[in-house]
Parts: sequence; C-alpha cells; structure tokens
Amino acid sequence: MWYGQWLGPESRDLSILSVSEWASRNTSFGGPRAGSGPLSGPWYSTHKTQLFGVLLAAASNFLISVSLNIQKCAHLQLARQTELKPYYTSKLWWCGTTLLALGEVGNFTAYGFAPIALVAPLGCVSVIGSAFISVLFLKKTMRTADILGGTLTVTGTFLLVTFGPNVPQQLTARQVQNYFVRWPFLVYSILEIVIFCILLYFYQRKAVKHIVVLLMMVALLASLTVIAVKAVASMVTLSVKGKMQLTYSVFYIMIVLMATSCAFQVKFLNQAMHLYEAIAVVPINFVFFTTNAVISGVIFYQEFRSAALLSVFMFLFGCLLSFLGVFVISRSKKEEHLQIPFIDCGHIPGQKLTGKIQPDSHSSRYGTLNNEDNSVKSQS
Repeated sequence: MWYGQWLGPESRDLSILSVSEWASRNTSFGGPRAGSGPLSGPWYSTHKTQLFGVLLAAASNFLISVSLNIQKCAHLQLARQTELKPYYTSKLWWCGTTLLALGEVGNFTAYGFAPIALVAPLGCVSVIGSAFISVLFLKKTMRTADILGGTLTVTGTFLLVTFGPNVPQQLTARQVQNYFVRWPFLVYSILEIVIFCILLYFYQRKAVKHIVVLLMMVALLASLTVIAVKAVASMVTLSVKGKMQLTYSVFYIMIVLMATSCAFQVKFLNQAMHLYEAIAVVPINFVFFTTNAVISGVIFYQEFRSAALLSVFMFLFGCLLSFLGVFVISRSKKEEHLQIPFIDCGHIPGQKLTGKIQPDSHSSRYGTLNNEDNSVKSQS
C-alpha cells in the first residue's frame, strides 16, 4: 500500500494484520506493548483493591439508606396500631437495625481497601438512596429537585472516584507508627486541638450551641475517627492474610482513639439533632465531615502526594458537585415537610376518619390527636 513507505518494519507488519489480530495486540488502548489502559490486566491488578473498597463503601451506604427507611416504616406501622407497642418488638424494625449494622461494618471494612478521600465522600450515596427509596417505602412523591440533586451527586461521585488518589492501602503497623511522628501530622494535630478547645469553650462556658459550632466539633472528631478506622481496618486485613499486625501497640492505641472519638462525636451530633431539624443537620454535617476527612487523609496518609494537578482539581470539583446535590435534595425535603404538616395514620378508634396524627418532635410519644373536646390528648 502507498502508506507503507512511511511506516517502520513493525508498523508495516501491523498494517497487514486482520482486525481481530490487531485488536488482540492493543487491548490496553495504549499500543502493542503498553498494557496500562483501563481494560488491561495490569491496570485491573493494580486498582482492584481500591475498586473493591469503593464498591463496598457505595453498597454499604446504600444499605444504610435502606435500613433507615425500613426502620421509619416500622415506626409508622406501630403508630397505626390500636395498642401501641415498643419499637423493639417489631420484626421489621429489627430487620432495619440488622441491615444498618451490616452497612456500618461494610463502611468500616472499605477503609482497609480504599483511600479516605474516596470512602468519606461516598456517604452521599446514603442521602441519594434515602431520597429515592422513601418513594417506595414511605410512598413519598418524587420531586424534580430530587432528580436534579441526585444527578449532581452521581456526577460528582463519578468524578471523585475517577480522579481520586491511587496509593497503596494495606498499611503495616510500622508505617502507621511512622506517620504518627511526621511533622505535618503533629502540626495538624496541634491545630485541631486548639480549634476544638476554642469551640468547646464557647459550647460549655458561653452556652453557644449554634449548628456550625456543634457540627464543626463533630467533624474535627470525625477526622481522627477516620484515621484510626483506616489504620485498624488495614492492620486487621493484613493480619487475616497472614501478616500479623495485632501484636503492635499502635493497633490498640488506634482502637482507643477510634472508640473515644466516636463516643464524643455521637454526643455532639445527637445534640445538634435535638436542637435543629435533620434537613439542616444532614447536609452541613456531610460537608464538614467529608472536608475534614479528606484533609486528614491527605496529611496523615499522604493520599495525594503523587497526584497530578488536574486530578486534584477534578476531584475537588466532584466533591463540590456532591455537596451541591445533597443540599438540593435536603432543600426539597424541607419544602415537602412544609407542604404536608400532618401524617394520616388511618382510622383511630374513637376518632373520625379525618383525624390526623401530628408528629411531636419534643416528646417520646408518637403524636398528639386533634380532639375538639380535648378528652383524649395524647396517644403513647
């Protein structure tokens, strides 16, 4: 052929290969000997551990959203009964609780296979899942804002997973010990402690219980939690594979750090949920938690040390889209809540069919009945 004179000997040989033979030599989309494309064996063997962690985190967060909707459905079923029973007598509630435990265990395990910068933002999957699953379980209406927010969040998740860091995830106890004494983490720890003490002073002494103060303390504690969780999960994973890491003292130090930070984190988060609506707490907590978790992963585990500038920019852009999507979904839930002030729980003995149950967020009881003669004031 006329273009053969412009090709080298090897290229001229390729020019007469059949299509199937040429494709078999270029399965990596990188040339005959590249072998590093997205479909090649070497690429998969390099990224399969991280890919497993990402899929496990996404599946676990989706499972958590299913479990929460099942629990909510169980509570509504109990509220419709003539003789109300404790929620722990419901088999449906226990089913939701079991799924919740499995989801949390899956999330914990995912930190042993994927970077913190990838696992932490995937918490948005539970927000998307709750928005769409509630349509099935709780018979809620699908809103345009839910679709828009879900699209933004899915797009952001795709970007942050695609451009996320690719670093070794199976950390030994000695590596964790070395990370502990590095000066960037020491400076970061001191700065975190100072900020946390300032916020705690305003919380305790000045009785400042603003949502930003509470959730910032939660996020600062969460950054320590994810560091400890990843270290523990990685050492347990290596120990299961035969490389014993549980004999090192740093393993037990991390367990204590994880348990302590989790306990105080739950305390302040419950305080925020008590004082403010969930539609305000959920998006702000997601943004604060993800931001602090990514920063802690970057500083402690150096997760972006070899990443290109474009990859870092696209990762941050993906996080921004996820944040925006969560806020859009939460805003749509706020509008729906304002438009539907009552929950119809069906016929209640002694009441007309038009009777409603109005949720009472300040009481442990399910609600208060609207009764003109006020003969029955509450249903426990």
